[in-house]
Amino acid sequence: MQTQATRMYRVRAVAEMLDVSPATIYRAIDSGALKALKVGTGKGALRIPAEAVSEYVQHCQEAAASAVPAFSEVA
Repeated sequence: MQTQATRMYRVRAVAEMLDVSPATIYRAIDSGALKALKVGTGKGALRIPAEAVSEYVQHCQEAAASAVPAFSEVA
């Protein structure tokens, strides 16, 4: 996945990029696993920096790799 370094994404756009539901992205934000910014006054709007998306994907890849035993360990 390629993102622009200074780009800010909406929750729905990140969900579509990662092929998950927006609720999954909101949970990642709430847990602190995915960084987001609140923009505007009042209720505001969440925006996710491209760098945060890249970091989140990297973290997910590392977690998946550590959860699945290596091929040599299975054989």
